[in-house]
Amino acid sequence: MEQTRIPVAVAPEKAAWVTDAIRRGGGEPVELDQDPAGLVWTDPGAVAELRDVLRAHPRISWVQLPMAGVERMAEAGVFDRQRQWTSAKGSYAEPVAEHALALLLAGLRHLPERARARSWGEPAARTLFGQPVTIVGGGGISAALVRLLEPFRTRITVVRRSAEPVPGAASTVTTGHLHEALPGAQAVVLTLALTPQTRGLIGQKELELMNQQAWLVNIARGGLVDTEALVRALRSHQIAGAALDVTDPEPLPEGHPLWDLPNCLITPHTADTEQMTQPLLAARITGNVQRLINGQELEGRVDPDLGY
Repeated sequence: MEQTRIPVAVAPEKAAWVTDAIRRGGGEPVELDQDPAGLVWTDPGAVAELRDVLRAHPRISWVQLPMAGVERMAEAGVFDRQRQWTSAKGSYAEPVAEHALALLLAGLRHLPERARARSWGEPAARTLFGQPVTIVGGGGISAALVRLLEPFRTRITVVRRSAEPVPGAASTVTTGHLHEALPGAQAVVLTLALTPQTRGLIGQKELELMNQQAWLVNIARGGLVDTEALVRALRSHQIAGAALDVTDPEPLPEGHPLWDLPNCLITPHTADTEQMTQPLLAARITGNVQRLINGQELEGRVDPDLGY
């Protein structure tokens, strides 16, 4: 006898690649009024709409979100303990880590300055090989970045909530030891989630502790950094530079001081474009539908208490 296919709704916007992913996992795409057991939410910005849908359909027991960072959902109080919540965290780790490495190398090789140059100028560059690197965050992006850095023989320190060792890192310390992990690092890369506890994690004090030749790379969330403190640090050459795929505010307004700083490289949140993420999210949806059917632990679980 054929196994009953679990009903999963897709909202607020339908997409053929999402319904295909559900079917591949053994699910049956249905409408919201057909009593779904699961919901794949396709609009990361539609927070109020998601709350309304769940209020109207209390039997939905699993919600798959399309983004890795879920701070907007957490801040809006959407999460509950009656359902299983999963996000895309970990799914986009490789392309985001790739972007972090590209930003870091661009900074060390003075590419922001050279891209704006209109004369030969003075030769200047620093190498990444054999240099100390501090990665703040211990999730999937951090793990992928550690693997990418292996050929450079970097000495990596990972700062995370838990002191459990990260494979490939020379040392792993808890966030309480952040200040000890900043001095001497050639680069500080932010890969962690934005929560009330991590907002403004990198401020004036932290920037003062960094090496004057160090680059700050942020591919996580703009709110992790005190933007005004960063502008001051870059203007005074307190640190060598900053490479940012995310900013606070975001999008960064025209005329903002960061745009005019020659030691600041900004990309418009393109570490994981839709072209890159669509097949990765599809695989996460398929896998989680299969796990739901088989009673297995879902991937990308969101902890309602931690907010990520």
